[in-house]
Amino acid sequence: MKKQFLKQLQEEQISTSREKITTVQVNNGRLCNLACLHCHVEAGPKRTELMDGRVSNRIFELIDASTGIETLDITGGAPEMNPHFRWMVSEAAKRGLHTIDRCNLTIFFEEGYEDLPEFLAQHKVHIIASLPCYTSDNVDKQRGRGTFDRSIEGLIKLNELGYGKPNTSLQLDLVYNPLGASLPGAQAELECAYKKQLFEDFEIEFNNLFTITNMPIKRFARQLENWGQLEEYMTLLESSFNPHAAKNIMCRELVSIDYLGNLYDCDFNQMLELPPTQGERTIWSIESFNELAKEEIAFDRHCYGCTAGAGSSCGGSLV
Repeated sequence: MKKQFLKQLQEEQISTSREKITTVQVNNGRLCNLACLHCHVEAGPKRTELMDGRVSNRIFELIDASTGIETLDITGGAPEMNPHFRWMVSEAAKRGLHTIDRCNLTIFFEEGYEDLPEFLAQHKVHIIASLPCYTSDNVDKQRGRGTFDRSIEGLIKLNELGYGKPNTSLQLDLVYNPLGASLPGAQAELECAYKKQLFEDFEIEFNNLFTITNMPIKRFARQLENWGQLEEYMTLLESSFNPHAAKNIMCRELVSIDYLGNLYDCDFNQMLELPPTQGERTIWSIESFNELAKEEIAFDRHCYGCTAGAGSSCGGSLV
């Protein structure tokens, strides 16, 4: 029998509402130079959906009208492929926001993006980069042939600019995703292994490793179906429910915005087009992000992916 995530939260007497908004997460499009196996956005080189200037401008109008916004988290696709990306970064810097670029590292080697590392360093952008493993075979299986070597080149370039180095303000974090239908290992142990191997092999340094559970939606869900493992994986997630992780899920302080300006409780809900409990809302139907505080969060079965084991969020494990 399928479990109901919302009912389980209620039984555990865990809050089902948002607390406040500190992070505005913007998915500015689905265009990407890669088409990764685990990508819940189903991004790729042939996608055409991109946020336009009107939407980007409105987001900053709402940030200016709100209190307590600390972070602008820009994702995609490859977020840098949106023509307004650099403008958004510059506007966030003017406001003193902590700006995150969820980068795939290989974008640095695409035509027209060669100076991107310097731009990110100049604006002190926090880079969170996907590197599913520290061995080439596993990375290339998930992300495409040659991706590992280009990712390593990208990390070396970032290190040269000061990213990930001690005593600098340039934050470089890596993201680990399991290769298949399993939960990630212990974050602290994997971080030690990553740091040891990447330094021994390439003298690469970074700040933190985030372990993120593969979400059973979109492209990865179809792959699980092809393997005949979707229900098995869902059972694993449900049986691994951790109430301590559930108390810290990222949707409690975050709003997710798609390329059209629609509002969601998280990026995963966005990809499933699961609207907030209050109904469909857009950046034009509110006057500030503060209006979203204390609202009930929209949950569904995929939410077990964020609360299984040590938990999973855009910032790694939750406990």
